[in-house]
Amino acid sequence: MTTVNSRPPQTEDSLQISSPVSLPKAQSFYPDSFLIGDGYPDQQSFSVSAREEGKGFGVYTMVPFQRGQRVCRISGSITHDVLQHTLQISTHCHLYDPFFTGYLLHSCDPNAILDMQKFELWALKDIAAGDAITIDYTTTEDILFRQFPCGCGAPNCRGWITGRQETAKIPSAQG
Repeated sequence: MTTVNSRPPQTEDSLQISSPVSLPKAQSFYPDSFLIGDGYPDQQSFSVSAREEGKGFGVYTMVPFQRGQRVCRISGSITHDVLQHTLQISTHCHLYDPFFTGYLLHSCDPNAILDMQKFELWALKDIAAGDAITIDYTTTEDILFRQFPCGCGAPNCRGWITGRQETAKIPSAQG
């Protein structure tokens, strides 16, 4: 006895998948042990690189964000020390993030702001794909790890960047 298959042969165009396809998860900037939930930056949406002369490494977005949109969640290790790549949570408590947030560039007219209570980064302005994500360091730091001359080029540029509780320690010109 012969069995007849009543279904037409499946072609690529007619294949229907009844369950969702699992795509590989984009590589996060953070170690897996730092990820609690979702919304953390990944390497499909962001790049950490040195692109602008005179500036160090920065965080660049590969996707656009609208003003008021959450850009991502942030993570790191808690320390009591002010270090390079730390962000102040409270007076004696800092988030050490040498993976992502520690590379946000400064601007006196930033396009993003950090919420250090919820550990989130938010767009203050529309941010186009390819743009550096910038924050004003004085919004998170009482005392900076190191003061520096500002090169942001904003009309409201302060020229020298300090923490909000510091006085400027501008090196004198020696000649």
